[in-house]
Amino acid sequence: MNRKNVHLIVSVAIVIPTAFFYGWNPEHVLPSFFDFQVKTADLKSVFRAIMGLYLSFSLLWILGIVKPFFWKVATLSNAFFMSGIALGRLLSLFLDGKSSDLFFYGFFGEAILGIFAFYQYQKYNQSI
Repeated sequence: MNRKNVHLIVSVAIVIPTAFFYGWNPEHVLPSFFDFQVKTADLKSVFRAIMGLYLSFSLLWILGIVKPFFWKVATLSNAFFMSGIALGRLLSLFLDGKSSDLFFYGFFGEAILGIFAFYQYQKYNQSI
């Protein structure tokens, strides 16, 4: 395994299952883990759109793993994707209070992956 791809590999391994968790059957799966119901077509559409977004970013990260030409854009998108989600969760923590444990602990993983992706970009950008 090439060390410069660690952040992408870990992200793909987490984000693809999360995409299906959120979007495949949100009205039945999500209420088992979170304190809300998915009852309207609009809310189902939101979660399925999130699934599509997560899967499309994962595809870009996979391209970055297997095709060096895509590594920079995959790494930067990964850094901003993870950091953006982490910052959104941090904002929610301050505005709304502590969320469920999955979201709360997810913040730390997303923040670490975002920072690590920026680090990887800075470290390996010169060698490409």
